[in-house]
Amino acid sequence: MCGCGGLRWGWGHSAPSPMLLLSLLLSSAPFGLLGEETRQVSLEVIPDQSGPTGNLLHIRAVGANSTLHYVWSSLGPPAVLLVATNTPNSVLSVNWSLLLSPEPNGGLMVLPRDSVQFSSGLIFTRLLEFDSTNVSDAAAEPPGRPYPPYLLAEFSWNNITDTLDLATLSATFQGHPTWDPTKAFANGSLAFRVQAFSRSGRPARPPRLLHTADSCQLEVSLAGASSRGNRSLFGLEVATVGQGLDCPSAREQHSIDDEYAPAVFQLDQLLWGPVPSGFVQWRPVAFSQKQGGRDSSLPCQASPLHPTLAYSLPKSPIIRAFFGSQSNLCAFNLTFGASTGPGYWDQNYLSWSMLLGVGAPPVDTLSPLILGIMAAALGAPGLMLLGGALVLLLHHKRSSEYQSIN
Repeated sequence: MCGCGGLRWGWGHSAPSPMLLLSLLLSSAPFGLLGEETRQVSLEVIPDQSGPTGNLLHIRAVGANSTLHYVWSSLGPPAVLLVATNTPNSVLSVNWSLLLSPEPNGGLMVLPRDSVQFSSGLIFTRLLEFDSTNVSDAAAEPPGRPYPPYLLAEFSWNNITDTLDLATLSATFQGHPTWDPTKAFANGSLAFRVQAFSRSGRPARPPRLLHTADSCQLEVSLAGASSRGNRSLFGLEVATVGQGLDCPSAREQHSIDDEYAPAVFQLDQLLWGPVPSGFVQWRPVAFSQKQGGRDSSLPCQASPLHPTLAYSLPKSPIIRAFFGSQSNLCAFNLTFGASTGPGYWDQNYLSWSMLLGVGAPPVDTLSPLILGIMAAALGAPGLMLLGGALVLLLHHKRSSEYQSIN
């Protein structure tokens, strides 16, 4: 059920099989960055010169021989454009009058245009809600009776400048529906927190996805909103856009290490191109409490990825401005939680994280904790064998030194 083309969510009610453990141990290799090890990262809110800010956030990550441009925007539905170039001198060009027009083609470009090596994007179109009260099958599709979705293109968003944090290279888009007759969002909001990285590492908050300088993290959180059912499940509709005609391919990456996301042994990812040119990566887990942890973890299920027509989705000005009206779109749904266990109803809170980047996705290695456990587990039998060998050797030596008194 949870899978873009067969992805499954990997929860640890049972330990990984011995064959999986053996294969992972034999294939483990030191983590090596396939792109730039460090980048000079800058964040800039690009103002609309003819009026109030248009909430256009430009993240520019410059390496020795390349530049990554992440353009995040809440014009229309929240969306991100990722462009990778083969020069450290590429720049973003924005024509606001064209970008805000009914035909925004060409309103947003990365120059020089022939330096662009890869481009893709994501559009977050709808916030979904399901009533799971009478659903006993955790793998049901849909996971309950659907309520009318919230169209994110019809949300009112904060001024992104107010949340810009250059120390953490982050900013937050926070919004609520412009028309809310039920007052569900009277005390609530939906937030998209974006964070860039100048080098590899892990964030402090679960699920602590391993990132590189070639990636950017998004944390989506729903807080304080009133649900329309006693045990509502929430989800997101996400659309992908790329240069080719095919949808990104779905992959699973398994691990025997769950130190950073307890009871989760899997990474789900979408890859553009036969040789990965770009990726989206996440652990199939969300959290119903701000601090995160095993007690508040929820399964994250993804529907199969499928092509979709542009007119069936809310339009994103930045995506149309860069790719044109004939861009190839694919869509899938993410659903967080199950009818049983912890859920959004615990504290009216939900969070989920993903990585977006270029090149091959980061690869987890065994953590120091797991390596220590393995060393202890493998070392004890080895010491016993060594001790036994020494005892036999000493016994043999004493026997050979025996001299008959006759």
